Amino acid sequence: MDFVKKYFLYLVRWQLSTPILAIVLKLLSNMSTLTATIIANLIGGLIFFWVDKVIFKKTSDVPLWEIKNNVTCYDCHKKSKGYRIVLWGNYDRTDDKNPHYRCRDCSIKKMHTIAK
Repeated sequence: MDFVKKYFLYLVRWQLSTPILAIVLKLLSNMSTLTATIIANLIGGLIFFWVDKVIFKKTSDVPLWEIKNNVTCYDCHKKSKGYRIVLWGNYDRTDDKNPHYRCRDCSIKKMHTIAK
């Protein structure tokens, strides 16, 4: 997501928080202003943390690689230094329980497959 789009979504999100906080403040109007404001901000934080997480999700143009020595290539079965792409754009293998490492040549082929 480019910067302008993220910024626009953030501004929309910011405006959406106003009526929610106003409703909470109205409901808590029998409390002190400070207490009601703290509670309203906590409720807003509980809601909008998740929205902000989506808006500001980081994606990268370059892959994040994991490299290990002395592994068997998943594709050609050659023993060598092993590479695997962990994170790249929408490709996410950060929680992979059974990661596949590849030799240099096979990892480049895999990278081209993921890029398509």
